[in-house]
Amino acid sequence: MEQPTAEAVLQGVYTLYNNPNKVEKEKASKWLEAFQKSIHSWEIADQLLQQKYDLNSCTFAAQTMRNKIQNSFHELPESAHESLRQSLLQHISHITLETKPVIVTQLSLALADLALLMSSWHKPVATLLERFSSNPNMMYAVIELLTLIPEEVNSRYLRLGANRRKDVLTDLETDSSLVNDYLLMCLMNCNDNEILQTKILKCFTSWLHINAFKMAQLGDNMIVAYSFQVLSNIHSKPEIHDAATDCLCALLQCVEMNNNGNGLDVNLFNGILSLEEAYNMSVAQEDLDRSINLCRLFTVLVESNLTRMVAGSEATTPHFSVKSLELVLNCVGHYDFEVAEITFNMWYRLSEDLYQRNNETLTAHFKPYVERLIAALYKHCQMESDHEGLIEEGDSFKDFRFKVSEIIKDVIFIVSSISCFKQMFVILQSPNVTWESSEAALFIMENVARNILPEESEVVPKVVEAILNLPENCHIAIRYTSINILGELCDWIDSNPETLEPILNFLLCALQQKNGLATAAANALQSICSACKKHMLGHISGLMEIARCLDGFEIQTESAIGLLKGISIIIGRLPHAQLTTAMQELCNFQVQALNQLTSVEDDGLGVKKDRHDPVFWVDRLASIYRHVNPTVLVNEVNPCVYVIVNNWSVLSRAMECYKNDSKIMERIVRCIRYAIRCIGKQAMPILEPLVKQIITIYSGHNHSCLLYLGSILVDEFACETSCIQGLLNMLQAFIEPTFQVLQMENGLKNHPDMVDDFFRLVARFIQRSPFQLLQSPLVTPIIQCGLLACTLDHRDANLSVMRFFCSLLSYGRHDRADELRSIVHSILLQHGESLIMNLLYASVFCLHSYMLSDVADVFVEIKQLNPQQLEGYVRKAVDALPKKNSGGCVTVTNEQMIEFVESIVKSETPRAVTQALQEFSRLYR
Repeated sequence: MEQPTAEAVLQGVYTLYNNPNKVEKEKASKWLEAFQKSIHSWEIADQLLQQKYDLNSCTFAAQTMRNKIQNSFHELPESAHESLRQSLLQHISHITLETKPVIVTQLSLALADLALLMSSWHKPVATLLERFSSNPNMMYAVIELLTLIPEEVNSRYLRLGANRRKDVLTDLETDSSLVNDYLLMCLMNCNDNEILQTKILKCFTSWLHINAFKMAQLGDNMIVAYSFQVLSNIHSKPEIHDAATDCLCALLQCVEMNNNGNGLDVNLFNGILSLEEAYNMSVAQEDLDRSINLCRLFTVLVESNLTRMVAGSEATTPHFSVKSLELVLNCVGHYDFEVAEITFNMWYRLSEDLYQRNNETLTAHFKPYVERLIAALYKHCQMESDHEGLIEEGDSFKDFRFKVSEIIKDVIFIVSSISCFKQMFVILQSPNVTWESSEAALFIMENVARNILPEESEVVPKVVEAILNLPENCHIAIRYTSINILGELCDWIDSNPETLEPILNFLLCALQQKNGLATAAANALQSICSACKKHMLGHISGLMEIARCLDGFEIQTESAIGLLKGISIIIGRLPHAQLTTAMQELCNFQVQALNQLTSVEDDGLGVKKDRHDPVFWVDRLASIYRHVNPTVLVNEVNPCVYVIVNNWSVLSRAMECYKNDSKIMERIVRCIRYAIRCIGKQAMPILEPLVKQIITIYSGHNHSCLLYLGSILVDEFACETSCIQGLLNMLQAFIEPTFQVLQMENGLKNHPDMVDDFFRLVARFIQRSPFQLLQSPLVTPIIQCGLLACTLDHRDANLSVMRFFCSLLSYGRHDRADELRSIVHSILLQHGESLIMNLLYASVFCLHSYMLSDVADVFVEIKQLNPQQLEGYVRKAVDALPKKNSGGCVTVTNEQMIEFVESIVKSETPRAVTQALQEFSRLYR
């Protein structure tokens, strides 16, 4: 872009905000976006801020300045940093009480980011306070700046690097007393201005988040005391109440990390305990926001003391902080379930800690609290007494009940499943119990039923009998939850087979109902089929009848597929002669419908829209292929072969028919994958036509799922000598269209699925038939593509690339065949330097920290081949990295580079290499 004038930019901003013509607006938006990316925007944004033409132009200029500093600071030479600082300070000094908040925020962000990036600006906080603190008109702007500087320290956009960040944090710790004094002065002189008081609390909180204050500064801190005052005051406005809550939550976390036994933790604990009355008042006044804030604070109080609470309760007397659980349980009892939900993560953490310690005495201390939690959740899970039907999908109450299910499963071991089951059964037997109370009790029982021991004979038989004898007029929600309980009791039913037949009859009756009961019955039947395989064999004729009538039931698609899964599992246990017949019949319902669809004769499929979607039938067929899993001896014909080969022509025709639709193709390929996995090498009759077909379709449509299917074929057949050349030809046919897509601009970034599936295919080929692939000319372009893909920050795609390199390099180990070792060592000599260069660059600048363990595996493989080579490659790669950041600060010292190389060379495990990579990458982040 050529340098525009300030007038041209003003005109663009005016058009963007004021021109009614949408085409002109879009044109102006694109032009301004290009302008912001250009190097000319530094100077013109500065001019616009000086001119103060109007609100929109000033806002745009401030946003541009902030954006440039965050993302393009490298464009400025170090010599320009000082003039930029002076310019921004000048703009900040012109801020008045009338200046719009958006401009104040953007300019403050720009200056805060500059202060962090600009290594030559020493003590920026002290500089700002010295220059502006005496000016009362600058109070808002200074507090905004002081809030943003600590918040931006860990900004992923700035990439300060560990060394610069450490220096900055040290400076901020030194200046924290100045900040504390300034904020206290502002608090004392703000004339009860709640907006300013809120900003003061937010600023103080941002400094707590970076642990800038010494514990001695916080012991009798006036701002902390003011936070308690705000929370105790029932008339506090919502904004300042939020800020005070955030402040004390941050302080709790700060004390947790830096507790030095100076009594601050005990004082803070007792201070928060004293807020119980304020919480009770918020409940009485039905002030939900205030209740939520105090619940949040009580929950953080428990979490910050959790380690000490649990460790200190291992003796006969529990730790004093256990008292804080009373506060949390009080909140769980709030009339609105949204408040109770805030505490769920804390209960999960408590259960995890207790489970890991596995100490019965310790767990017993917490049992009464968990019993009260479950009792409170039982009440929260009750529907309204006038509720009709089931809870609808998407309803917030249904989401809450799902979360209750999860938390009960996490904590139930503390009180025991059978104890909870019995407790809820007592509620069911209470005289005059309401339907909503009964349903909630059944719901709690549903979530612990799977943990009931099979030999239980006191309560479960009574519950099952009560369910089987539910009156016709009982509420549909009770019937629905009761059906779910039967599904969850599947393991108990397997050990008590005398109950199976009446339960199946009950579920068959429910299958024919509407309003959600059929779906619940289908899910329960699937669970029972999976758990009671042996006993269900005698009911195969009934199951087949259910399959014949499946489309007559009002069942959700996923549940119908699940029911087919259950039936298929039982079919898989039949004698082989019966299995083939039953499987073919089960498949025929789906195959005939697909046949009609692909022959454009779908008039007989009914009026329901989903029946005309091939995915509906393909997914059902896939479920059958996946779960009919017979036991087949070596050299024995798999009884599924006849069915799968016989049905192949329909799937082949479906691929041809729907080759333009990637979503449908994915589902067809998934179905074929399960078919191949079901019969393995006995799928040989369909191998050649399948390979030819997927090559032809891929050349024109580039569906990455076909690459995935290719990897399945390689996995199953590449060990067969007669198949290797054909599979190699398939790989060669895939390469050209794949590389054409990936070599386009942003090809790798825009097609991560293709990268994932392609390198999975190649890795499988190397694992199954390494010699043939490594000897072929295909290996060089594949490696070159892999080198480019190292920087791709897509988890699955990058993992496949790393596994490809690991599989390749593993054949260079000393225990491999000499010919393979020679080829791999030659490849390492040719590409090893580039590989390590790209991997280190990717680790530092492109990949998420959690992805570095996959990179580490490649380093370890190279080290096993040649440690000296690895050391040389790593040294060169480190030397190629920048030593300073855009602010002129040293990113990595010579000592740190040497230390990193040594740690990589000395590391014996992938975990150690991962740690070294993570620590080194932090120097650049």
